[in-house]
Amino acid sequence: MGLLKMPPQIFRLVLLTIGIVVSYFIARQLLTPASFRDYGFYRGAALEEVASRTPVFAGRKSCLECHEIIQTQLFKGEHKTIGCESCHGPSSAHVADPDSDGKKPDKRNTLACSRCHEANPSRPVTQKQINIKNHYAGQKCTECHVPHQPNEVP
Repeated sequence: MGLLKMPPQIFRLVLLTIGIVVSYFIARQLLTPASFRDYGFYRGAALEEVASRTPVFAGRKSCLECHEIIQTQLFKGEHKTIGCESCHGPSSAHVADPDSDGKKPDKRNTLACSRCHEANPSRPVTQKQINIKNHYAGQKCTECHVPHQPNEVP
């Protein structure tokens, strides 16, 4: 039985399969960036794009240059390994212009506490966890807790 003698439904399926495979290779050729695989299995131009972005995080060292008192408090407490911007948000604009009120980091962000302390079974048992809905609803965490020294009461 020759190639043209196969049943028509099988012949159509073979043609459809060949069409899909050819379409895939054409689309792959047209849509793959030129810099793909320059440095491995990713787009090489991505390195320049990421490097050209303006950084939004200043880093703990930048914060502690001006806020030395916080450094002494923080390094005694349980939050000594946590970066400032984890709670206060990105602060490169504040570091660049410290006197501008519009660029100051958030000082009393309650949601920052819940990111780490909301009850979650995947967290270590040693990490203090609370159920936000039941734990002093309506108040900010900083009304009862000092974030830089969590065990102390204000």
